[in-house]
Amino acid sequence: MIPAGFEYHRPGDIASAIGILQEHGDEARVIAGGHSLIPMMKLRMAEMGHLVDLQAIEELKGIEVGADTVSLGAMVTQHELITHDGLATAIPLIREAALQIADPQVRYVGTVGGNVANGDPGNDMPGLMQCLNATFELSGPDGRRSVAAREFYEAAYFTARDDEEILTRISIPVPGAGVGQAYEKQKRKIGDYATAAAAVMVGNGQASVAMTNLADTPVWSESASNALADGDVSGCVAAMLEAIDPVADNRGPVEFKKHVAAVMLRRAIERAQSRAD
Repeated sequence: MIPAGFEYHRPGDIASAIGILQEHGDEARVIAGGHSLIPMMKLRMAEMGHLVDLQAIEELKGIEVGADTVSLGAMVTQHELITHDGLATAIPLIREAALQIADPQVRYVGTVGGNVANGDPGNDMPGLMQCLNATFELSGPDGRRSVAAREFYEAAYFTARDDEEILTRISIPVPGAGVGQAYEKQKRKIGDYATAAAAVMVGNGQASVAMTNLADTPVWSESASNALADGDVSGCVAAMLEAIDPVADNRGPVEFKKHVAAVMLRRAIERAQSRAD
């Protein structure tokens, strides 16, 4: 189908983009890669009077790898996440997950900011960012503020981001030496959302575990993470199965999804442990 008519904006800086959002209110929406919004518009499930394209804003681009922190601009593409050698060395989990998102054509255009800001429980990066304890920087009419990834997601497609705010950057602490990382994803076919996916970090007496597409938000479990840090793999899996809340759909019934979740989590834990120094 063809989407309803809209006015196209291509601002050159963050302030101008925010100004357009303020001016047009609910009629305006920012667009990054467009893989979520454009299909909805073509199906007439979403009608926007104004689209604000972020592609021309240089402030939203670039990958910075420091000794303690990695900073990702919101408009960094999945392809850039895969091909950046410094990022792959500092946090290999990001590259491993990005390689499992959709297909190369999508990854050349799809952005990390769009993936995490949309609030889609099926997206890969939200759970990954919770596992990594990332922080999202939001810019709006009242300035900038930071929100932890673990506090950002409220319900399916609902987040802590206000309507007039733009997610601009993602900051991630570098796990450091001795921490093994792994991402496991089960899907029906290449390019599909996960039936269940698990992101795991473990090593040096610490651990973090998050899962994707098993509730209306990504699920990071403190109790599962603590159990794994203590070396209790079965306790970790049991705690995560208590934390998730899958629903039956065309990917399978609830019990099947819980089974797949446990398998993905155990596989991710095993690979992460094998990579820990």
